[in-house]
Amino acid sequence: MFCLRQVCLFTLRHYQARTLSSDLLLSQINSCTHEDEVFSLVGRNKARLSEKHVGIALNMLWQLQKKKPLLLRTNDYVRNHSQFLTLCILAENKVEHMEDEAIVDTLYSILRLNVEDHDSLAAALVTEAWKRLERQVLLSLPALSKFALCLYKQRRHFSPVIGKVAHIVDMKLNSIQDIRILSVLMISISDVISQSFRDRLLQKAGQLLEEKDEVHFNYAKRILQFLQNVKLRYHPLLEKCNKIFLKSASRLDIHSISLIFGLYEQLGFDNAEFRLVAKQLLSETIDDYYDPETFAKLFFTLGPMAGSRVRERLLVTAVRMAEEFSSHQVLVILKTMQKMKCRNSHLLKKMASILHKHLDSYHVLQLVKLAQYLVVLHCHNLELFAKLKMLLFGFLKSSVIPADTAAIIRVLAMLPSFQVEEIIINKAAAVLPQCRLHHLNCIATAVVKWNHYDQLHWQNSSELCVKLLQKLNDCGFQRLQKANNLNLLLEELTHVNGEWFAEVLSEETMAMCQRLIDQITWANVLQLSFFLIKTNHRCPSLLDRIASVTVENIDKIHPFEIYFILFLFSAVNYDPPANEEFFESCIQHLISNLSCFETHHLVLLGHVLAVAGYFPPVLITRIFNVSFLSKLDAQLEVLPDTLKQRVRSRLMKLNRAVCLECPEFHIPWFHEPYCQRVFRNSNSRINPLRQYVHRMLIEILGGSHYARISVLTPYYYEIDFECILDENKKPLSYMAQNIPLDDVEGIHLRCDVKDEGRKALPPGAQRIALEFLDSKAFSKDSRHLKGEPALKKRHLEMLGYRVVQIPHFEWNSMVLSTKGEQLEYLRKHLYGVQ
Repeated sequence: MFCLRQVCLFTLRHYQARTLSSDLLLSQINSCTHEDEVFSLVGRNKARLSEKHVGIALNMLWQLQKKKPLLLRTNDYVRNHSQFLTLCILAENKVEHMEDEAIVDTLYSILRLNVEDHDSLAAALVTEAWKRLERQVLLSLPALSKFALCLYKQRRHFSPVIGKVAHIVDMKLNSIQDIRILSVLMISISDVISQSFRDRLLQKAGQLLEEKDEVHFNYAKRILQFLQNVKLRYHPLLEKCNKIFLKSASRLDIHSISLIFGLYEQLGFDNAEFRLVAKQLLSETIDDYYDPETFAKLFFTLGPMAGSRVRERLLVTAVRMAEEFSSHQVLVILKTMQKMKCRNSHLLKKMASILHKHLDSYHVLQLVKLAQYLVVLHCHNLELFAKLKMLLFGFLKSSVIPADTAAIIRVLAMLPSFQVEEIIINKAAAVLPQCRLHHLNCIATAVVKWNHYDQLHWQNSSELCVKLLQKLNDCGFQRLQKANNLNLLLEELTHVNGEWFAEVLSEETMAMCQRLIDQITWANVLQLSFFLIKTNHRCPSLLDRIASVTVENIDKIHPFEIYFILFLFSAVNYDPPANEEFFESCIQHLISNLSCFETHHLVLLGHVLAVAGYFPPVLITRIFNVSFLSKLDAQLEVLPDTLKQRVRSRLMKLNRAVCLECPEFHIPWFHEPYCQRVFRNSNSRINPLRQYVHRMLIEILGGSHYARISVLTPYYYEIDFECILDENKKPLSYMAQNIPLDDVEGIHLRCDVKDEGRKALPPGAQRIALEFLDSKAFSKDSRHLKGEPALKKRHLEMLGYRVVQIPHFEWNSMVLSTKGEQLEYLRKHLYGVQ
């Protein structure tokens, strides 16, 4: 008994001594201030290191690196140290004894130290964590999010273990109250979630962002990355994230700003206020970016919105730094030059010259993008194009992915002087049955172009081409006929456009959409509206369904989406059965949420409503306000050129519409200088058809002094022809009224269009505006006038004209095949004879 007691006391004392010693070692590891101190402790205490010591040591190595600036970190030194290998071996041997959260911390630390994804320790840690999850061991939410992030960094996007994590998140979603944890989990599981689970995550993220007064911008960046991963432009979350970025603007560096701009671009989202803030921040620190990585990001972000002086500095620096750019950075520079519509030949030649050393490092889709950039930028380096063709052709031969094959064929058709080989046609034919509509469209566009420009030179080439086009048509029809899900069909149609689709599949697509009309919901009504806008279709059954679904679910649809739905109805000039209810519901919803719109969006919205004949006082008075217009001018400076021009044009048209239709608002016409500048720079010439019709009018009216051609009316509408008839339908001479005739070779811009030629007419006399309407004035396969031409007719009538519109389908019909029939047709319309 005594001996047993002595043994127990000895064991206890030994255990206590070891615990004290171990605690001391743990304390020493935690007190280290340099990697070498950690490695020294590990080297001296290998035999005494427990699983806890090993985990803490590895974590300390990462914490020490984390404190250093990015460029001063020494990850390579740490990984290659002999004692680091010792730690990894010990950790791998003791992994089963580690605590749950220690496993996750260790995995996170070694991955941040850039250990290879396939490293044996990383694999052992993932396997052990997975086993514990399968045994229903519940990690804390912070540990679960860290583990999920590790899996994401290892690119295990579709791994079963990610599925297990997603299942746990699904079960515990209601208990997550930390946006940091949720944002990490969202991007980690984004590839394995259902649509309903995705919607729950979005709702939860929106709720947490709403509840928190201060949210770190990194969490908002993760939300954007999630939206990009699931390919969803979800405005409520995008707007909340954008507000966070604006609040955190002073803490954003070039890396964060460029990432945000890149995500916005991929999501199809933009914000002028954020652009303004970013432009100011980057312009003030432009001299700080002297290394290739940060300069490429600066060029990408600031270039498209920079003023002329800053733009020139960026271009000069890019030329000087060109030799230092990596292959990825060269792509970024060329992409940005395309966005800037930059024609700087010196920089383009420099980029082309250094591309030769990078070409072999690009994967196939990067080569496709590169070729596209060079063609759009009008690069003339034939040697570079020859090498590009060779590489693309090699990838095409080995390609087994339909999307890649279609992309290569599409870009090969863009390259200059490309001679098509028979193998390309055969490769295209082989892949067609697996292609989606977008890929079929790419291949068809290329084949039609090659055939048109006679680039098929082998024997029986035209026969093979015809067979391929027929097979393309058949595959397109078959793919449409198999469609039974409207959401999937609309997803495929997103990027489909061009002549082949319009001529071959357009009608069948509309018929399929009508067959699936019961599947139209508030969630897909925007995508369907986009498709109808793009294809210029006026389908009453689909439009009626869109209108009814919108009214029934008005509170579920974001105001910005309502704008596009109204744009559709305004553009095609369609009134649904409950027209007043539809427009009033939409307008009320918009007016209640005007804060969701940026200044330039409000201008576009006002114009869309004006075309439809609606002028909400709240909106009109808000737009035509000095402070609003000043803010608009500032924001226009950072918008892309095409959008900037569109907004200015729409503001002018809205100003004109309000002056003519709503004089009670007392809004002045302030676009006279703008219109004069536009017409002065327009280089408009009179086409042969106008000259031909002008001669006919001279013949009908009895002289050249009775008709004017290409006339500018008050408020700057251009009309094809103008004449004046008195009360007895007799033409009145312009010479008699001292009104100058326009130069028939082009438009003669008068200095004051509001007064010129607007002298009072004799009693009973009437001005006639004769307008020829081409196919652009009508919806596809329809004789119904679109919104803009209808608005012009309405306004010309308000200006005192009797408007005669000659549709192209009447003028070009067989009924008017002779000059005599055309003269009689014009005479009847001019004199109002039925």
